[in-house]
Amino acid sequence: MTAGVSASLAQNWNALIALLPDPHLLQTWEWGQVKARLGWQASPLVWHTAPDGRLTLSDYTQLTTDVQPLAAALLLQRTLPLRGFAARLRLLYIPKGPLLNWSNVPLRRRVLNDLQALAHRRHAIFIKIDPHIPIGYGLPASADAHHDPLGLETLADLQARRWRFSEEQIQFRNTLLIDLSLPEETLLAQMKQKTRYNIRLAERKGVSVRVGGPADFALLYRMYAETSLRDGFVIRDEAYYRTVWGIFSRQDSPSAEQPLCEPLIAEVNGEAAAAVVIFRFAGRAYYLHGMSRQVHRDKMPNHLLQWEAMRRAKASGCRLYDLWGAPDTLDESDSMWGVYRFKEGLGGRLVQTIGAWDFPAQPLFYRLYTHTLPRLLAIMRRRGTARTRQIVGGA
Repeated sequence: MTAGVSASLAQNWNALIALLPDPHLLQTWEWGQVKARLGWQASPLVWHTAPDGRLTLSDYTQLTTDVQPLAAALLLQRTLPLRGFAARLRLLYIPKGPLLNWSNVPLRRRVLNDLQALAHRRHAIFIKIDPHIPIGYGLPASADAHHDPLGLETLADLQARRWRFSEEQIQFRNTLLIDLSLPEETLLAQMKQKTRYNIRLAERKGVSVRVGGPADFALLYRMYAETSLRDGFVIRDEAYYRTVWGIFSRQDSPSAEQPLCEPLIAEVNGEAAAAVVIFRFAGRAYYLHGMSRQVHRDKMPNHLLQWEAMRRAKASGCRLYDLWGAPDTLDESDSMWGVYRFKEGLGGRLVQTIGAWDFPAQPLFYRLYTHTLPRLLAIMRRRGTARTRQIVGGA
């Protein structure tokens, strides 16, 4: 995703990956643009059948004819800025990919082989993949809990090839999904009774929901900063979210006919109380960012926001609503348990995935990286929290 790439390639990439199994928001052209502005090099890759009948891996931007890919991956590459080691300290990452029919064993193994070879050719420390491959559904020991054989089979294949479960899980391993193909009355009926009550309460208490836009980005970020301090999680600086929201709102994105993200803001008498930013791609809506203030919390604006987000996503043609994030440890000891209970109340079905896996192309540097990284992240989190306190405090 470099300068000079034609607009048609940019427009076609999303349409191309939308035809593959489980196409994901983080494999879109827009996400490559976001990461490119943050120091990553984004490369769209496709596995396709060449004229001679052989399965071929190609850089999508270099193709001169249309192809029907069997697999695809938005590959992110970054070189760590450490003097004397730059040629060796290169990282490769495929967020929520690669995309393919993972039950096709020969294709799966070919893609893994090619990615391993690519990591060696580019002198990477490791390559990380994070495909959406379920290994189970429902809370363990619950009536609807069951394993997914394909996920377990894929895990065994990765382990046999010396891939390692990553100590750096960048995305959430687990999530909750809502089937938006159901009628609205069914969606309401499968919610917890308390959730339905809170939706009606918010409507009675005068909470209204409006669609936001770029003019609201400063408000959204300030509310998000307040939320992060109250609930104890770390967020990035305002420039990052303006980049994400701006690109997916199609302020400067060439690949979407319609904006791929939509802020919804809950207000009481014109005063903002809470907001969500909903992303949409290939029939799925994603709840990535949610924020709220202390004011009007008793009026349950978050419940009405989620219901309106579901209704708008359904009306736009989305078939699934991804609530984006569930605990790794599926019991009350996990810090996300309260968030999980809120999402479960909306009717979300728990999906456990295989998570992120690393192939260490340079095992010695990989051990060094994985040993040092947790300490660096701890320092960055402390700095991030201090910066957020300054923003909320007006400093």
